[in-house]
Amino acid sequence: MFADRLAKVAAQVGGHLDTVFTRFPDQDVIHAMRYAVAGGKRLRAFLVMESAALHDVPGRRAVQAAAAIEAMHAYSLVHDDLPCMDDDDLRRGRPTVHVKWDQATAVLAGDALQTLAFELLADPATHPDAAIRCDLVSALARAAGARGMVLGQARDIAAENCDTPPDLQQITALQAGKTGALIVWSAEAGARLAGADPAPMAAYANALGLAFQIADDILDVEGDAAKAGKRLNKDAGAGKATFVSLLGLDAAKTRARALVDEAEAALIPYGDAARNLREAARFVISREM
Repeated sequence: MFADRLAKVAAQVGGHLDTVFTRFPDQDVIHAMRYAVAGGKRLRAFLVMESAALHDVPGRRAVQAAAAIEAMHAYSLVHDDLPCMDDDDLRRGRPTVHVKWDQATAVLAGDALQTLAFELLADPATHPDAAIRCDLVSALARAAGARGMVLGQARDIAAENCDTPPDLQQITALQAGKTGALIVWSAEAGARLAGADPAPMAAYANALGLAFQIADDILDVEGDAAKAGKRLNKDAGAGKATFVSLLGLDAAKTRARALVDEAEAALIPYGDAARNLREAARFVISREM
């Protein structure tokens, strides 16, 4: 079952990260890093592991890339929660890093998690071929940086201070960077590890990433805060433009379902081997957290 596979990957990647952290000194910033990367659905790690299996990549290599994307994702959440960004005090049902420690520790922990992601990918344990490792590092730098996630976050901040709210096209471009870029990297990682063309996974990943964000906007409106583990209804309270505010709740749900259909269709060439990836697409619009 998909739920079992997701839980297995989460445990495997979490265990690998625990092993990685045993190499670090006993400092508050290290404790904050471990705290930040703990828990969560680990959907991005799941995409790495499944795309790797699809391309016959050994699990011992794939788990390095899966741990790397979880470190990168955790860094983005730590910084996103800061008072200068979204100013959140709850993440995954627990106090955010800057609340549990302080803002300086949160900034440093986020910085260190980002660099840890690249350290893991650059490790020969990820792949013996330096060219493969370089490709993974380069692709993640693009996905996480000023052409990807950081650009999306910058556009999000600019939209909050703009006299004219962004339209649907602008919100779609914003979220393709802020949320979608790391999801796309995760889905393509297996092909990159195999030295194969990552493009066939791009259609799946782009549709999945957008569906994921629309589902997030829907959860912000009608989700259960206890299950979500974070504050809800904050976008509406802040007057932010979202897929729900632009499309309406019902149309947003319809659009998310259509995107899942697109994602599944993109996997047809892979046949039954992509079953878990198909179920992942369905999961993103049925989740409660």
